[in-house]
Amino acid sequence: MLNIVLHEPEIPANTGNIGRTCVAANVRLHLIEPLGFRLDEKSLKRAGMDYWDRLDVTTYIDYDDFLKRNEGAKIYMATTKAQKIYTEANYEPDCYIMFGKESGGIPEDILVNHRDECIRIPMAGEIRSLNLGNSVAIVLYEALRQNGFADMALTGELHHLRWE
Repeated sequence: MLNIVLHEPEIPANTGNIGRTCVAANVRLHLIEPLGFRLDEKSLKRAGMDYWDRLDVTTYIDYDDFLKRNEGAKIYMATTKAQKIYTEANYEPDCYIMFGKESGGIPEDILVNHRDECIRIPMAGEIRSLNLGNSVAIVLYEALRQNGFADMALTGELHHLRWE
């Protein structure tokens, strides 16, 4: 199962949206504290809609706690500072994809020792970064595509009519 990791997320609506995406994609969510909100906040639940109770989520005291509890994990780190584009990575079915907090990303003291695992989403112009929820969706669905969308519905049905 793929894993999304948020390092010190600050905005509850972003995390709620990401949680909903994780439920839809059948992936785990890992939250590294400190968080910029409480897990019982209304805005978190509202963004996650009625899916939050179906989310496989784990919290960690800090990055070291995360590493201890996920020893040997293959971790890709999404950052605007990376040299490799996210589509150039080969995502293993049980890998972890980490994203940093909205105001500053993943700390450079973590990134500096993981150059080969750092990935970025290309952007035009002087844009500093994309919305965290959008970034997670972009990279996650590339990882899912590479893994054949395992355990996901690949066709859809109309609610009231039938496809011809």
